[in-house]
Amino acid sequence: HREQRQTLQSEVIIASDYLELLGALEGMIALGTEVAAIKVPEYPQDAIGYGMERAVRHSKENDPIGSYAVADIMYELGSSSGVPAVSVSISYHHNRSEIQRIRKAADTKAAEKIVAEALKSYEPSVVILIDEYESRDFTQFVQDYAEENPQTVMEIPQVSQNSYGSGENRIMELIFTYQTSRDALRRMQSQVQPVFDSAPLYVSGEGEDYQKFSQLYAFLMERFEYNQETSITPAYSLLRHGVGDCKAFAVVYAAMCRQAGLDCRIVTGTRGGEPWVWNSTVSSPV
Repeated sequence: HREQRQTLQSEVIIASDYLELLGALEGMIALGTEVAAIKVPEYPQDAIGYGMERAVRHSKENDPIGSYAVADIMYELGSSSGVPAVSVSISYHHNRSEIQRIRKAADTKAAEKIVAEALKSYEPSVVILIDEYESRDFTQFVQDYAEENPQTVMEIPQVSQNSYGSGENRIMELIFTYQTSRDALRRMQSQVQPVFDSAPLYVSGEGEDYQKFSQLYAFLMERFEYNQETSITPAYSLLRHGVGDCKAFAVVYAAMCRQAGLDCRIVTGTRGGEPWVWNSTVSSPV
């Protein structure tokens, strides 16, 4: 790519070839600009129309921000202050403030960290511009992250995933749908966090690992007479009300073990022909 010479200074945009024309259009979109004129004094006059047609198509279909935010691009060939120019009008699906809220990630791994932060604060959606995009099932990532972090994710949301653009740079839009309000989920999170924080205190520092596993198991079992029920807020229901299914118990127990420095995993299978979830330690299942 050769260096582009167009400028985007206050209303003065200049392009002398196709790359600069495309760069000017994409720059307008990135700023959420609705109306502007691109001066083309050195652009071959018989090629401007074709160049604009290509640039508009590329900006709407291939440019990640354009694909995500732009509804339509209209243009008219003419002049500005006696200089050949293209008058451009852009309408948007997403306004300037929404474009400015797009977060940036160097790669898909960095995007996962942004999604994790959004889950912790129960944001309704997150839009990420990923520089080195690789295909990723973020619905599965949300499931896995919630299973590994029951102390922060009170409810696993339904996830709608959309990608925009083509090539290495893509925009990933994730929309999270919760059944519980954001304020309620934050209150639940603040109520269960002390329980997770106190669990490792019940583990003896000098005992064998199997003793520590047993101590944490006793810590959980002695809190309630547990009722086998499924809940959309599994960690909160289990630790605050003694209501939970086998998966809720296994996920919470595994998280507490990790906080105590113990290797504990989750195993899925069937028991009596029904789906079931266990914990597996280094020595034996719990």
